[in-house]
Amino acid sequence: MRVGLSWLREHVDLPADLSADDLEAALVGLGIEVESIVDLRRSVTGGLVVGRVLTVEELTGFKKPIRFCTVDVGPANGTGAPQEIVCGASNFAPGDLVVVILPGGVLPGGFEIGARKTYGHMSAGMITSASELGLGDGGAAGARDDGIIVLPPETDAVPGDDARPLVGLDDVVVEVEITPDRGYAMSVRGIARELALAVGVPFRDPALVPAPGATAEPAYPVEVRDPVGCDRYAGRAVREVDPAAVTPAFMVRRLAQAGIRTISLPVDITNYLMLELGQPMHAFDLDRVRGPLVVRRATPGEKLTTLDGVTRTLDAEDMVICDDTGPISLAAVMGGETSEVHPGTTDVLFEAAHWDPVMVGRTARRHKLFSEAAKRWERGVDPALPLVALQRAVELMTTYGGGTVGDEILDLDAVQPRRPIEMAVDLPTRRVGVPYEPARVVALLEAVGCTVTVDGQRLSAVPPTWRPDLTDPADLVEEVVRLDGYDKVPGRLPLAPAGRGLTDAQRRRRSVARALAETGHVEVLSYPFVGIAALDALGIPDDDPRRALVRLANPLSDEEPYLRTTLLPPLLATLRRNVGRGARDLALYEVGVVFQARSGAGAPPVMGVDDRPAESVFAAADAVVPEQPWHVAVVLAGEAEAAGWWGGGRPASWADAVEAARTVLDTAGIPAERVVVRSAAVAPWHPGRCAEIAVDDVVVGWAGELHPAVVAALDLPKRTVAAEIDLDAVPAAPVAPAPRVSGFPPALIDVALVVGDGVPAADVQRAIADGAGELLESVRLFDVYASEQLGAGRKSLAYKLTFRAPDRTLTVDEAVAARDAAVAEAANRFGATLRGA
Repeated sequence: MRVGLSWLREHVDLPADLSADDLEAALVGLGIEVESIVDLRRSVTGGLVVGRVLTVEELTGFKKPIRFCTVDVGPANGTGAPQEIVCGASNFAPGDLVVVILPGGVLPGGFEIGARKTYGHMSAGMITSASELGLGDGGAAGARDDGIIVLPPETDAVPGDDARPLVGLDDVVVEVEITPDRGYAMSVRGIARELALAVGVPFRDPALVPAPGATAEPAYPVEVRDPVGCDRYAGRAVREVDPAAVTPAFMVRRLAQAGIRTISLPVDITNYLMLELGQPMHAFDLDRVRGPLVVRRATPGEKLTTLDGVTRTLDAEDMVICDDTGPISLAAVMGGETSEVHPGTTDVLFEAAHWDPVMVGRTARRHKLFSEAAKRWERGVDPALPLVALQRAVELMTTYGGGTVGDEILDLDAVQPRRPIEMAVDLPTRRVGVPYEPARVVALLEAVGCTVTVDGQRLSAVPPTWRPDLTDPADLVEEVVRLDGYDKVPGRLPLAPAGRGLTDAQRRRRSVARALAETGHVEVLSYPFVGIAALDALGIPDDDPRRALVRLANPLSDEEPYLRTTLLPPLLATLRRNVGRGARDLALYEVGVVFQARSGAGAPPVMGVDDRPAESVFAAADAVVPEQPWHVAVVLAGEAEAAGWWGGGRPASWADAVEAARTVLDTAGIPAERVVVRSAAVAPWHPGRCAEIAVDDVVVGWAGELHPAVVAALDLPKRTVAAEIDLDAVPAAPVAPAPRVSGFPPALIDVALVVGDGVPAADVQRAIADGAGELLESVRLFDVYASEQLGAGRKSLAYKLTFRAPDRTLTVDEAVAARDAAVAEAANRFGATLRGA
């Protein structure tokens, strides 16, 4: 929100010498973020004066209208002679008062004005427009949308006078960012109140003005059918106003400083009071309203064309104002075209109401209409303001637009009184650690506007109507600390307990992530949200535990309202996005949690904020929270080894996914002999190219090539591979014994065994290790071969065997005997035969 300091001074006696730094410090000290403080007096340097147009000569022969003017600027140019200026605007005439910047002046943006010859004439200076002065289009008194500033004839100024006060360049503009819980500060009234507290000066509340109450005969017949969505609706009528009445200069300047364009006097009055009081309003053209007004929830599918010209389909949660023709306004957000004030309006109905903040926030987001009114409503507006705002509105309307105010006043008031908040007097001291005397606590809460009563060591505070954010004792504690000064709260870092560092699980996750990165994978972080469509695309069956989803109460997207039970959907979406942007060869991984719903979990208990909940309440809440084990997932597409001048590349295959899983388990400290890789059939993997990864016969994950149907459904590259491991299911790493290092030479022997093509190579490798005994140092598969010579359904597995003894050099007979024992064990288990034997 932007507001001029001169407007604030009308309600709070700020020191005349208050600097910009002191002003910013005062606001920041109260928790209000200051975006900028701009001194408009310094935005235009040099001579900016009032001038009177003497003559205008239309120049011809150019592509656009050009006028050669003489302008009386008084003694400002040092000679008193008329100033010659070439201008391209055409919205002024001889005798008009205009704003002139003289040679040597500098406009916003560093644009320096000089004297030069142009269009065949000397031009010394510039007749300025509002936009050229940095005031925005139409942002100055008398400014017209089609050109330069023309001051009203009654302006109390003569040629040569400083024009800055006349166009609003004699002010300081403060721009603040208001947090969602401080809606009362989105007004001059709210900011002035805060400044009065910060500086310690009196505050003159603009809402404390006499305002008559409701009359027996309403200003217009209105029925409110939903007092929850609208608990107060007030209105007053002004008839026979002058449709040609212009908005007064002070109002134009202040609206422009706030970034709001002027439209018409009735509409400008509603915007002006919204800025001043914080009460959004609406103006209806009474001649265009048909029948009584009804305030109700919309019927699903109803249509309304709003002021921005968009026809909107309404939702059952939206609030609308209707006449006999149907909806004419989207309540609290934007009016409708059929009842808006137009240039010929003579009878105006001013509306001031109080709407449900939750309803307004959802309506604004649903229709993407974040109007200034909606921003205030969803943060909370003072329900005591409607009659005050209406009184101010009719006074301004009759003062500047004429007309007659109706004696009838409408006020349908169903606002519930504020309930007192009970708390211990010493609660701020106990919560913050700063000693606050009871009298100081009471004084600070009363400064906020609370009505406070003390009974022994307890106090009861009724919050003011303009502070809907004060609902709990913690809110009152925050107000005490805020007004007493955040800078008085000492900042002390807690001491870390000795001997604590990363847990074993944290070290394992970091090691796994580092190992995958070192093997060429790139880590990604995905949102943990999924939709049913993602699981359908993966082909996960209905009875799969991964279908037991936890739904979010307030999801960011209705298409992804659930928490993931597997890392693959968001990870594959990231892969697809990068492929779509031109990446061909990708190896991605993510380490993150998945969410597994607890069976029979009900609703969590309500936990207050005034005191620490009991352990039983914590236990009940924990029983509802889903299990959140850590998983690691890997996806690969394209080439695992790039092609180049050194030769052809190698595409990623299921073996790379299996190797990534082995890397994870090896980094987790699981010995290779405890890991089993065997064929499986689990969605979303290809049934013939899927492996389950087991540790001590407990399945901890899967790896392999994705099913072609999944690849097609997700628009992934062909033969994309993936792996996913449940890190929390992997047992703790055993204590690794020191390796025995033999100084004797090894015996290297290769064997090729022919087995059935359905026999897993890992099982054959385990049989070889069991049969070879202690002399076997290592065994590694290096070739898989199949041909017609081996026979149908047969394959050859070639292994490199390394034998070594710790205390001697092995003889040939010992090495061959160990090899034969290994082959015999494989033959015994799988019917393996030596290839070529």
